[in-house]
Parts: sequence; structure tokens; C-alpha cells
Amino acid sequence: MATFLYRTGRFAFRRRHFVVLIWVALLALAGVGAANAPAAGSSSFSVPGTESQKAFDLLDERFPGTGADGATARVVFKAPAGERLTEPAGKKAVRKAVSELRQGAEVASVDDPYTAGAVSRDRTIAYARVAYDVPGMELRDSSREALETAAEHARDSGLTVEIGGDALQTEPETGATEVIGIAVAAVVLVITFGSLVSAGLPLLTALIGVGIGVSSITALASTLDLGSTTSILAMMIGLAVGIDYALFIVSRFRAELAEGRRGEDAAGRAVGTAGSAVVFAGLTVVIALVGLSVVDIPMLTKMGVAAAGTVVIAVLIALTLIPALIGFAGRRVRPANAGGLFRRRGGDARHHAHHAHRAPRAERPNMGTRWARFVIRRPVAVLLLCVAALGAVAVPAGSIELGLGDDGSQPVSTTQRRAYDLLSEGFGPGFNGPLVVVTDAKGTDDPRGAVRDVAADLKGLDDVAAVTPATFDQAGDTAIITVVPASKPSSGETEELVGAIRAAGAGITDRTGAEVSVTGTTALNIDTSQKLTDAMLPYLALVVGLAFLLLIVVFRSVLVPLKAALGFLISVMAALGAVVAVFQWGWLGSLLGVEQTGPIMSMMPIFLVGVVFGLAMDYEVFLVTRIREAHVRGERPGQAIVTGFRHSARVVTAAAVIMIAVFAGFIGSHEAMIKSIGFGLATAVFFDAFVVRMAIVPAVLALLGRRAWWLPGWLDRILPNVDVEGEGLRPADTADEAEAPGPAAEPEPARV
Repeated sequence: MATFLYRTGRFAFRRRHFVVLIWVALLALAGVGAANAPAAGSSSFSVPGTESQKAFDLLDERFPGTGADGATARVVFKAPAGERLTEPAGKKAVRKAVSELRQGAEVASVDDPYTAGAVSRDRTIAYARVAYDVPGMELRDSSREALETAAEHARDSGLTVEIGGDALQTEPETGATEVIGIAVAAVVLVITFGSLVSAGLPLLTALIGVGIGVSSITALASTLDLGSTTSILAMMIGLAVGIDYALFIVSRFRAELAEGRRGEDAAGRAVGTAGSAVVFAGLTVVIALVGLSVVDIPMLTKMGVAAAGTVVIAVLIALTLIPALIGFAGRRVRPANAGGLFRRRGGDARHHAHHAHRAPRAERPNMGTRWARFVIRRPVAVLLLCVAALGAVAVPAGSIELGLGDDGSQPVSTTQRRAYDLLSEGFGPGFNGPLVVVTDAKGTDDPRGAVRDVAADLKGLDDVAAVTPATFDQAGDTAIITVVPASKPSSGETEELVGAIRAAGAGITDRTGAEVSVTGTTALNIDTSQKLTDAMLPYLALVVGLAFLLLIVVFRSVLVPLKAALGFLISVMAALGAVVAVFQWGWLGSLLGVEQTGPIMSMMPIFLVGVVFGLAMDYEVFLVTRIREAHVRGERPGQAIVTGFRHSARVVTAAAVIMIAVFAGFIGSHEAMIKSIGFGLATAVFFDAFVVRMAIVPAVLALLGRRAWWLPGWLDRILPNVDVEGEGLRPADTADEAEAPGPAAEPEPARV
């Protein structure tokens, strides 16, 4: 592989005009596709195989035309202190608002609170349900404005009016904090390279890659039913890995220049060595993201595949566009103290001859060297301290509560949250999470009798506040019964009630043959959380297993990949613990803009595990590849660790800081899932890069010594030799030098 990538890097350097033109054309094509694509609607959310999803599908079949996918709003009215909504003034104001709501162009129906029984017992709170013909994400701005205008007019009459439901749902927007993250990345790159041009290359190529990836997602969003968060997460991951992968290529290129190689040869070797690490690191990220499909939740699968596509683009750009742009940048990419490294062949020869007899300068060891020496002197102490610290941070993960967000998880400053609280006050905490019990009595001798049995059993269950009369379909053999729990939707009591209803339904099925199922948002949340929990172990087995095999091929070792996997588990558990402490317990929540604590988004842990695993393997590959390279060339185990850190620690540190900055930028998002994932990823990268890879890895390698690189003989014989260390590049260099044209035919790199 190293030889192939070496030739790829040289080709991109020589044919830089052609390579850049190809990538610019792809960016333009994706941009045009995104600009001309139809607007994406709301992404459908389904959880195949669960009881709640089957019940929802049955409702679509038996109750057609009910607008189940249409947006809804609940306009909640509260009377002034000391007054009631049943008094003439209050009733007049509410009915005037209802009349105004019915005038909306996309409105399907509006319920009158006084005829629909939507007035609280104390007559101080009422709500009007507004149903729309289109999903919330497809509502025109004029419809939302009409909804808010009607509420404002009711407020003018002295009522307190708030609006809940998904009718106010809008596309999540990225904020200024993402720009701050990119700015921090730029500063880190300038400090790392000491050159604006070298620092600009990773940023430029990452933005091009993200532009192509996000534009492609936008162009395909309507066709593939991609949600709005898909492009945001692809942007988050694409920026992070795009900058990091380019950073490693540029850094290795400068190191090759410092050893006296010509620009084209240095570009080839940089792509052949660091590029090999980029390929395998990218593969681990892709495996982790595509592996999300084993959960069998279409929305999660699409998010993972879309983000994986952006990672593939980042890898290809690092391998081709970076060496091409290096050719254009010319001498400005070189280290400040390495003049003449882009000279022609004859100039290089004279330069080497001139310096051949210079005595080597005693250089002060860099920070990476000093840190590696410190760790290998005290490996046991460092290992125990790091494991204990991460274990302490991981403790809150044992108390994690999962759920899907509703209006109750919104900040208290929003009208959706205030409407949620008013409904809880007027109708009970369970009113915001009703359970929909569907009875399929088709084929039974007495459908209505079976439904009566269901209703009677439901009324006898614990934690039931109310049971509404059954609503039958046109055929009269399928009924809907709404059960209002006495507890709030996210409580353990409500989850137990769902289980009790299902147990009672099984008994009714045995007696009458009617099938009873529970659906609704609350039931769907419970089923989703359970499905994600059940899928975690198979997902980890698949992803860690495939990556373990991949790393065995890369490092030709059994213990090093095993150490990498165990280190990942420690860091990801610590990251989950930090997420629970902040977003569920509220620790430091005010500093991060967390206005409302509550259950962690159901999809967040497994998505965090997938992404963090891929990124953790990135640092493992980049760092340990350099250590193995030194080991293969004959250095003792301790010295190989020091050599690897001397060459890689600074760059890995810069890459980690950049990735943390990019992820942390998304903490400013108003979308709860984006905020928590941004925080979780930033925290996980910090733990994994600075604690696991920078401390635990060298400590374990120092304790293992030569045993770290042990590989059974039979396995060594059957494994392919991918040559990540670039050992095969020495004969390739010689062959290329022999075949290369003379100085007059070699293109001079352009000056910028």
C-alpha cells in the first residue's frame, strides 16, 4: 500500500492542475445539485420491529386520511388570577382565538375546547388542538406566523397563551460557536506549523471536503428522506477528520523536507507513510459509522452512512488534493529554517554535500520526548493514576436514563415548554404523554365486546389517570383508546404502566382473539430506548471486532490492538459519565447553556460510541505507527516509544485540540441532541487523546516491551503486508530516481 500511495502522492504533485480541477468540479457539481434540489421535508422516524411501530402502521392502514403525519399544535389558554375561562369574557376570548386559528391556509381542523372537553376541572386552563395537512418541517412560515398572531391577540385580552406541539418545529441552525471552533483550529495550526500557508492547507481542504459532503447530502435529502441533523453531524465529523488527516500529511511532508528530499519525493513519501495511516484510520471511522445500521433504526443508519461518506471524501482529499496544493504552495510550505529544499536535483546534491561533514547540533529534547521518557520511567504509576481518574469520571454513566426529547425537555424560556407546564398543571403530569392503545378485533365474534373488555382492564390498572371512550374505524373492528397516565411521560411509573397494558393485552388476546398494542410518543420512546440498549453489545462486538482485525493487519501484533480496544472502552465510558453528569444531573449545566436537564437522547450513547471508537483508532494508528516504524528499524522498545513521541506527539496534540475545538463549537446549538453529542465527542476526544493515547498507551507499551509486538507465526504468514511504516519506499525511491527525467524536465513548483 505504501508504494501505491507514494506514487499517488507524486502523481498528484506533478499533475496538480488536473487534480485541483477535478475537486473544484466536484464541489461545483455538488453545490449546483444542492441549490436545485427540492426542499427536504421532515424526516420520518420509525423503529421497525417494535410493538409501538406495528401499532402505528396499523393505524395508518385502518384509519386512513387521519393526517397522522401532519403537524399539530396545542394552543393553551390560562385565565387571569381569580377568573375562569368559563366566564363570558374568557369564553369569548378563547372562541375568538379558535375562529382565527381556523382561517389558516394549511389548517385541517381546530377543536373548540368547550365542545371537546379540553377545559381543566378548575376551569382556569383550556387548550385548542390545531391539526395541519402537512408535517411540521413543511409548514410555511405564514402558517406559523398566523398561529403566533392568534396567540398574541388572545394575550391582548388578558389571557396567558402558550403554544406546544411540533407545528413550531424548525430546521436546527448552526450558530457562531461553530465558527469559533474553526478559528481555534486555525490558531492551533499556525502555532504548530509556524507558517500561514501550511496552516491554511488543512483548513482549506477540510472546508472543500465538508462542502462536497454536505452539499451532496442536501441534494439527496428529499430523495433519501434525510433529516436536518444528518447534514449537521456530517459537517461536525467531516470538519474534524478532514483537518486532522490533512494535518498529518502536511506535517509528514515537512519532516521529509527537513531530511533533504525534493518537493515531489517528499510529497510521495508523506502520502506513502502518513497517508497509509490516514487510510486505515479512516477505515476504522467508516466501520464504526456504517456499523450503526445493525441497530435497524433507519434514521440512525442514514446519519451514520452520510457521515461515513464525508469521512471517505476527507481521506481522498488528504491523499490527492493536499499533495497537489503543496505543489502550488512551493517553498512556503517548508520549515522556516530549511531553505533550498525545493531546489532542483543538482541543487539538492550540492546542498547535501555542503552539509555532509557538519557536526550534528545538540538539540534540546522536545516536549513529546520528555513526556515519553517520564512515562517509561514510571509506567505503573501513570497507568494506575489514569485508569483511576477515568473510572471516577465514568461513575455517573451507571445512572444513565434514556429517552426521546419532547416539549418537556425544551428550555424554560420557550413557549413550547411553558405550554407543556400549563397542561401538566391543568390536566396532570401524564397528559403530555398519553398512551394510544390499539385493539385489532378483526376476525373476532364480538369486536365491540372485546374492546369493552380492554377498556375495563385498562381502568383497573395502577397509575392510570383517565381512559377515553373507544373510537372505532369505519369497519367497526379496530378501536383506539387513549390512556392518560398519572405520572409524567419520562417516569419509571409510566414505563411500568406500558408493560402492564401489554401484559393485560396478552390475556385479552388469549380470551377473545383480539390483539392489543400500545403506541404513541411515550411508548415509542420506551421501545426505542430498549432497542438501542439491546443493540449495544452486538454493535460493539461487530465494530470492535472488525477494527481489531484491521489493526492486527496494520501493526502485526495481537496485544497492541487489544490495548487499543480496551483504552477506547475506558475513554468512552468516561465521556458518557460526563454527559450524564452535565445533561442529566445538571452539573456545570449553566456554563454550557443547558437550561433543562432530563433523560439523555436515546440515540446519543450508541452514536457517541460509534464515532468515538473511530476517532480513538485514528490517534492509535497515527501515534503507534511511528513507534512501530522505529521498532521495525531496530530500536529498543523504550527508545522506539521515545522516537514515536518525538515525531508524533506534537502533531497528535494539535490534531486533538483541533478536533475538540470543532466538536465543542456545536455545544452552542439549540438542538438538544446536537448539543449533547458535541459535548460528548469533545470530552471523549480529550480523554482518549490526552489520557489514553498519550499516557496509558506508552505506559502499557513500556511494561510489555518486545512482547507488545508479538504475533503468532501462523498468523504472520497469512496476514497481508500492508507496509504502513513505508519500508518498501526505499527501493521505490531508488527506482523512481533512476526513471525520473533530468533537471530540465522536472517541473518547478509554483511560487505563491
